[in-house]
Amino acid sequence: MIAFVGFVSMVLTVLALMHYYMWRRAVRSTTVPGGRARRIGTLLIVTAYLLTATAQAGVIFIPRELATPLAWVGFSWLGFAFYFFLFLLTGELIRLGVRIRSRERAPVAVAASEPVSTAVEPAALRTAERTDRTSGPDHTIGPDRPSGPDRTSEPMTVDAREVTRRLFLSRSIALGAGVAAAGVGGYGLSRAMADPVVRRVPVQIYGLDPRLAGFRIAMFSDAHLGAIRRKPAMEKLVDTVNGTEPDMVAVLGDLIDGSVADLGGDVAPMAGLLSPQGSFFVTGNHEYYSGVQEWVDYLPDLGVRVLSNERLTIERDGAALDLAGVTDITGEGYDDSPDYEAALAGRRADRPVVLLCHQPVNVDKAVEYGVDLQLSGHTHGGQLWPFHYLIAAQQGAVSGLSRIEDTQLYVTAGAGFWGPPMRVGADPEVVVIELHPQDRII
Repeated sequence: MIAFVGFVSMVLTVLALMHYYMWRRAVRSTTVPGGRARRIGTLLIVTAYLLTATAQAGVIFIPRELATPLAWVGFSWLGFAFYFFLFLLTGELIRLGVRIRSRERAPVAVAASEPVSTAVEPAALRTAERTDRTSGPDHTIGPDRPSGPDRTSEPMTVDAREVTRRLFLSRSIALGAGVAAAGVGGYGLSRAMADPVVRRVPVQIYGLDPRLAGFRIAMFSDAHLGAIRRKPAMEKLVDTVNGTEPDMVAVLGDLIDGSVADLGGDVAPMAGLLSPQGSFFVTGNHEYYSGVQEWVDYLPDLGVRVLSNERLTIERDGAALDLAGVTDITGEGYDDSPDYEAALAGRRADRPVVLLCHQPVNVDKAVEYGVDLQLSGHTHGGQLWPFHYLIAAQQGAVSGLSRIEDTQLYVTAGAGFWGPPMRVGADPEVVVIELHPQDRII
């Protein structure tokens, strides 16, 4: 729980900084001090942050009937806000280009009859603020703006024109960023809600008995059942897995975000998983945030075997391979550390081994113990582009098949989502690993 609270605190801090930047660029830079637009914009940004923060910190502590709509609103805004923030950052390049261009231009001569303000920013802001507060049919910004019924026309100062240009640029960037974020967010929402795609991946294993050629392992990870994803999502996922007609099913952690009392019925369709060799599960980091032991105890009731630092033999037609599973590295803080020695030591050297491990970053341990193939999840394939760059730096692999020395690693992009109900550049998936002897021509 301490690790979870620390993680949520970090997320809330990042969200606060992100919303502050959005306020500066989308509210402060596009409005004048004291104006109604600034007050309304500030209120909206603060409200949006509070909704998102409450969704982050409170969905597991409040009743389901409130948690679901709160999660939809808060997490959906989080996704749109991320891309709004990203496009506003891109707008800084436009600002820089305009600034450089302005400096390169020759100074504009000012007619002797045109008054020039000697003050720079304060006077200009007062001019714009006065214009905003007195805007109407008799008060407009322009060279002949009337200042009142008893005064002659007062030309706009050079500084006032500069403020007007800045407001126009800021408003244009904010509007463009909003439209772009809405487009990308809407696309991401549609992809996250779509049925998982099925990817079939042939993998050659050295020493695999030819009688195991074509052995199919249907794998999925990161279903993240919780406030938004409920029983219908699991039912669809089970139907998709069964439709691949696997020999074995591997569930690679982060199945849930909540307790058995709240989500047990939503996970229950897993009892319908069909495969001759059975279904197997290893813990992910979110199981530890959700009461790991009660889930470890509950899943066998659904016919899903939990592999906690252990190994067993899979046999078909007289041929065999080893299947091992380790707990997630997050278990180190819960007295449930991954134990590769217990899971992999003492096995037959002539028998290939497939390892189930939630996080791909641990593949170095698999290499050390001579694992032939490690199956992992955790990354969500990045979920929201361009997060896959950060994930690649932290995990070493984001999705797909790779090789580290003699160990192959497959990372699935996952079946669900965490946080924003969006996926951009990483569709939800079920992966079917089809094993073949190494000398077989694929």
